[in-house]
Amino acid sequence: MLRTSAGARRAIAGLTVAAVVVTLNASPAAVPAPPGHCNEAGYREFDFWLGEWDVFDVAAPKTSSARVSVASILDGCALRESYEGARGLKGQSISSYDSAGRVWQQTWVTNRGELLVLHGTFRGSEMVLEGADVTADGRPRLVKGVWKPAGEGVEETAVISLDDGKTWATWFDLIFRPHDR
Repeated sequence: MLRTSAGARRAIAGLTVAAVVVTLNASPAAVPAPPGHCNEAGYREFDFWLGEWDVFDVAAPKTSSARVSVASILDGCALRESYEGARGLKGQSISSYDSAGRVWQQTWVTNRGELLVLHGTFRGSEMVLEGADVTADGRPRLVKGVWKPAGEGVEETAVISLDDGKTWATWFDLIFRPHDR
Protein backbone atom coordinates (compact mmCIF):
# COMPACT_ATOMS: atom_id res chain seq x y z
CA MET A 1 0.00 0.00 0.00
CA LEU A 2 1.26 3.45 -0.92
CA ARG A 3 1.46 5.80 2.03
CA THR A 4 1.34 9.55 1.51
CA SER A 5 1.34 12.46 3.90
CA ALA A 6 -1.76 14.59 4.41
CA GLY A 7 -0.03 17.46 2.58
CA ALA A 8 0.76 15.23 -0.42
CA ARG A 9 -2.86 13.98 -0.52
CA ARG A 10 -4.14 17.59 -0.54
CA ALA A 11 -1.72 18.49 -3.35
CA ILE A 12 -2.81 15.47 -5.42
CA ALA A 13 -6.49 16.24 -4.83
CA GLY A 14 -5.93 19.77 -6.14
CA LEU A 15 -4.57 18.59 -9.49
CA THR A 16 -6.72 18.91 -12.60
CA VAL A 17 -6.44 17.27 -15.97
CA ALA A 18 -6.64 19.42 -19.08
CA ALA A 19 -8.39 18.04 -22.16
CA VAL A 20 -7.05 18.72 -25.60
CA VAL A 21 -9.48 18.71 -28.51
CA VAL A 22 -8.10 18.09 -31.98
CA THR A 23 -10.22 19.09 -34.92
CA LEU A 24 -10.19 16.10 -37.26
CA ASN A 25 -10.93 18.08 -40.39
CA ALA A 26 -8.21 20.67 -39.84
CA SER A 27 -5.72 21.19 -42.62
CA PRO A 28 -2.46 19.24 -42.22
CA ALA A 29 -0.56 22.48 -41.61
CA ALA A 30 -2.90 23.30 -38.69
CA VAL A 31 -2.39 19.94 -36.96
CA PRO A 32 0.81 19.97 -34.90
CA ALA A 33 3.19 17.08 -35.42
CA PRO A 34 2.79 14.55 -32.61
CA PRO A 35 5.73 13.79 -30.35
CA GLY A 36 7.71 10.69 -31.20
CA HIS A 37 9.24 9.09 -34.21
CA CYS A 38 6.84 10.12 -36.98
CA ASN A 39 7.47 13.86 -37.26
CA GLU A 40 8.77 13.88 -40.83
CA ALA A 41 6.50 15.77 -43.26
CA GLY A 42 5.78 12.59 -45.23
CA TYR A 43 3.73 11.24 -42.33
CA ARG A 44 1.30 14.17 -42.71
CA GLU A 45 0.66 13.76 -46.48
CA PHE A 46 -2.53 11.71 -46.01
CA ASP A 47 -3.91 13.81 -43.13
CA PHE A 48 -6.45 15.44 -45.48
CA TRP A 49 -8.39 12.15 -45.21
CA LEU A 50 -8.73 12.32 -41.40
CA GLY A 51 -12.29 12.74 -40.21
CA GLU A 52 -15.80 11.39 -39.86
CA TRP A 53 -17.34 10.96 -43.31
CA ASP A 54 -20.55 10.13 -45.12
CA VAL A 55 -19.65 8.50 -48.44
CA PHE A 56 -21.52 8.94 -51.72
CA ASP A 57 -21.05 7.39 -55.12
CA VAL A 58 -20.39 10.12 -57.70
CA ALA A 59 -23.16 8.55 -59.83
CA ALA A 60 -25.67 8.83 -56.91
CA PRO A 61 -24.55 11.94 -55.00
CA LYS A 62 -27.70 12.20 -52.81
CA THR A 63 -27.70 8.66 -51.37
CA SER A 64 -25.09 7.76 -48.77
CA SER A 65 -23.44 4.43 -49.49
CA ALA A 66 -21.24 4.21 -46.39
CA ARG A 67 -20.09 5.76 -43.15
CA VAL A 68 -16.32 6.07 -42.71
CA SER A 69 -14.10 7.14 -39.85
CA VAL A 70 -10.41 7.85 -40.53
CA ALA A 71 -8.26 8.41 -37.43
CA SER A 72 -4.61 9.04 -36.73
CA ILE A 73 -3.20 6.17 -34.65
CA LEU A 74 0.08 5.08 -33.09
CA ASP A 75 1.20 8.61 -32.18
CA GLY A 76 0.66 9.90 -35.72
CA CYS A 77 2.56 7.05 -37.41
CA ALA A 78 -0.46 5.58 -39.24
CA LEU A 79 -4.09 6.11 -40.24
CA ARG A 80 -6.92 3.67 -39.52
CA GLU A 81 -10.01 3.67 -41.72
CA SER A 82 -13.20 2.03 -40.43
CA TYR A 83 -15.77 1.52 -43.20
CA GLU A 84 -19.42 0.51 -42.78
CA GLY A 85 -21.31 0.17 -46.05
CA ALA A 86 -25.06 0.51 -46.40
CA ARG A 87 -25.28 -3.09 -47.71
CA GLY A 88 -23.40 -4.82 -44.89
CA LEU A 89 -19.83 -4.54 -46.15
CA LYS A 90 -17.46 -3.67 -43.32
CA GLY A 91 -13.78 -3.03 -43.75
CA GLN A 92 -10.73 -1.54 -42.16
CA SER A 93 -7.52 -0.24 -43.57
CA ILE A 94 -4.22 0.75 -42.05
CA SER A 95 -2.20 3.27 -44.03
CA SER A 96 1.39 3.91 -43.01
CA TYR A 97 4.36 5.84 -44.33
CA ASP A 98 7.79 4.25 -44.74
CA SER A 99 10.20 7.17 -44.29
CA ALA A 100 13.24 5.14 -45.42
CA GLY A 101 11.61 4.19 -48.73
CA ARG A 102 9.49 7.36 -48.95
CA VAL A 103 6.44 5.25 -49.83
CA TRP A 104 2.98 4.69 -48.37
CA GLN A 105 1.39 1.30 -47.78
CA GLN A 106 -2.27 0.52 -47.20
CA THR A 107 -3.64 -2.84 -46.12
CA TRP A 108 -7.43 -3.22 -46.54
CA VAL A 109 -9.45 -6.15 -45.13
CA THR A 110 -13.20 -6.79 -45.05
CA ASN A 111 -15.81 -8.89 -43.30
CA ARG A 112 -16.10 -10.81 -46.60
CA GLY A 113 -12.52 -12.10 -46.45
CA GLU A 114 -11.16 -9.62 -48.99
CA LEU A 115 -7.56 -8.42 -48.72
CA LEU A 116 -5.88 -5.71 -50.75
CA VAL A 117 -2.36 -4.34 -50.20
CA LEU A 118 -1.42 -1.11 -51.98
CA HIS A 119 1.79 0.94 -52.20
CA GLY A 120 2.42 4.41 -53.57
CA THR A 121 3.26 8.04 -53.04
CA PHE A 122 1.77 11.48 -52.62
CA ARG A 123 1.91 13.18 -56.03
CA GLY A 124 1.08 16.89 -56.17
CA SER A 125 -2.19 17.00 -54.22
CA GLU A 126 -3.14 13.32 -54.63
CA MET A 127 -2.35 10.10 -52.80
CA VAL A 128 -1.83 7.40 -55.45
CA LEU A 129 -1.64 3.78 -54.27
CA GLU A 130 -1.36 0.70 -56.48
CA GLY A 131 -1.41 -3.04 -55.97
CA ALA A 132 -2.71 -6.37 -57.19
CA ASP A 133 -5.16 -8.96 -55.95
CA VAL A 134 -7.13 -11.90 -57.28
CA THR A 135 -10.82 -11.73 -58.21
CA ALA A 136 -13.38 -14.11 -56.69
CA ASP A 137 -13.13 -16.25 -59.84
CA GLY A 138 -9.32 -16.46 -59.59
CA ARG A 139 -8.21 -13.87 -62.17
CA PRO A 140 -5.28 -11.57 -61.32
CA ARG A 141 -6.30 -7.92 -61.10
CA LEU A 142 -4.33 -4.68 -60.90
CA VAL A 143 -5.81 -1.91 -58.74
CA LYS A 144 -5.01 1.80 -58.55
CA GLY A 145 -6.62 4.15 -56.03
CA VAL A 146 -6.39 7.93 -55.97
CA TRP A 147 -7.44 10.09 -52.99
CA LYS A 148 -7.56 13.87 -53.33
CA PRO A 149 -9.08 16.80 -51.47
CA ALA A 150 -12.41 17.91 -52.98
CA GLY A 151 -13.82 21.05 -51.41
CA GLU A 152 -14.55 20.22 -47.76
CA GLY A 153 -14.29 16.51 -48.52
CA VAL A 154 -12.21 13.91 -50.28
CA GLU A 155 -12.68 12.07 -53.57
CA GLU A 156 -11.49 8.47 -53.85
CA THR A 157 -11.38 6.88 -57.29
CA ALA A 158 -10.29 3.32 -58.03
CA VAL A 159 -9.60 1.71 -61.37
CA ILE A 160 -8.90 -1.94 -62.18
CA SER A 161 -7.20 -3.86 -64.97
CA LEU A 162 -7.75 -7.52 -65.77
CA ASP A 163 -5.23 -7.53 -68.65
CA ASP A 164 -2.00 -6.57 -66.87
CA GLY A 165 -2.53 -2.83 -67.32
CA LYS A 166 -3.36 -2.74 -71.03
CA THR A 167 -6.87 -1.38 -70.31
CA TRP A 168 -8.43 0.10 -67.19
CA ALA A 169 -12.04 0.36 -65.99
CA THR A 170 -13.52 2.39 -63.14
CA TRP A 171 -14.13 0.23 -60.08
CA PHE A 172 -15.67 3.03 -58.02
CA ASP A 173 -15.69 6.81 -57.68
CA LEU A 174 -16.61 8.09 -54.20
CA ILE A 175 -17.05 11.45 -52.51
CA PHE A 176 -16.40 11.69 -48.76
CA ARG A 177 -18.39 14.52 -47.16
CA PRO A 178 -18.02 15.58 -43.53
CA HIS A 179 -20.51 13.63 -41.39
CA ASP A 180 -23.37 15.77 -40.09
CA ARG A 181 -23.24 15.65 -36.33
